[in-house]
Amino acid sequence: MTKTRIDGIAPHGGILINRIATEQKKAEFLKSSDNLARIQLDERAISDLVMIAIGGFSPLNGFLGEKDYQSVVNDMRLSNGLPWSIPITLSVSVTVADSLIIGNYIRLDDMEGRFIGILELTEKYSYDKKKEALNVYLTEDSNHPGVKVVYDQGEINLAGPIWLLERDEHPYFPNYQVDPIVSRKRFQELGWKTIVGFQTRNPIHRAHEYIQKCALETVDGLFLHPLVGATKSDDIPADIRMRCYEILLEKYFPSNRVILAINPSAMRYAGPREAIFHALIRKNYGCTHFIVGRDHAGVGDYYGTYDAQYIFSKYTSEELGIVPMMFEHAFYCKRTEQMATTKTSPSSPEERIHLSGTKVREMLRKGELPPPQFSRPEVAAELAKAMH
Repeated sequence: MTKTRIDGIAPHGGILINRIATEQKKAEFLKSSDNLARIQLDERAISDLVMIAIGGFSPLNGFLGEKDYQSVVNDMRLSNGLPWSIPITLSVSVTVADSLIIGNYIRLDDMEGRFIGILELTEKYSYDKKKEALNVYLTEDSNHPGVKVVYDQGEINLAGPIWLLERDEHPYFPNYQVDPIVSRKRFQELGWKTIVGFQTRNPIHRAHEYIQKCALETVDGLFLHPLVGATKSDDIPADIRMRCYEILLEKYFPSNRVILAINPSAMRYAGPREAIFHALIRKNYGCTHFIVGRDHAGVGDYYGTYDAQYIFSKYTSEELGIVPMMFEHAFYCKRTEQMATTKTSPSSPEERIHLSGTKVREMLRKGELPPPQFSRPEVAAELAKAMH
């Protein structure tokens, strides 16, 4: 296994994982490809494969074995005690699992049947889907998108180190495809010692902009890191979101204090647990701080408004190694005529403008623009053009 030592904040576990096959190793695997058992990966599994290979999921070098899986599901830690909140697994049917031999290489294909990776199979084990759903997502409800994925996937988990052989440039924004080794280098070149990461799967509205700028007042730089892996079907498509981010950064942020890059991982919608997961990913990318706002990584009404902030108290700051920056729900205050939260605004609820994502999507579909107190006009216009 290739391990990369880096400057700046240490990656989770101390070493940045690199499981991208060298040309020589790739040639060896390709030579034997016709003789290997093969598994076709779905969109989320491909994202996980890439994130493991580039070090985004450090210290993982492959899909979790049973001991680590049980520890993560039960205690939000790997079996060695290191914080880790989301199980990263590769699941197949019993029939497929029975055909695979432990100790063998397994060929991993993408959805078009291309040979993109290798799994060195070390374990195969059954697991309790309902327990995973209840512990990780805090619900057994199959209407929850993360729970539905667990219920729909195979009954057997395959474990072992992986190698990534093929990786396409992103079709829409290859210039923003920045791996952890590269982001860390950029931070160093810019002289940034403190970097705050921001996770989003939505276009940025004024409340997001406000908390980002509050954070920017106290650190050297902002790493705007939108997730472009698998999301829900009703989420705004990634290419539209990226154009909105570009517009916002061009007009409303200092150009030398923000880096925009894509996060290729898939959403789990696991609320509190995913907030920890997202923070650790940004630590691997070199961030020292991470913004945690209202209902981080939530969906529907499954989680309390600030549950994703409370969960950070389960770890010490030393073992997490990244500083969470907690923000309350921001809104436009009519009385003070500026963005604020209840910590800074004396206003009554009637004097506040904040719209739900559902309400905004309804307005955009009708060709109506959200008010400028909620969304920058240029961003709203771009969304309306794309959605109407």
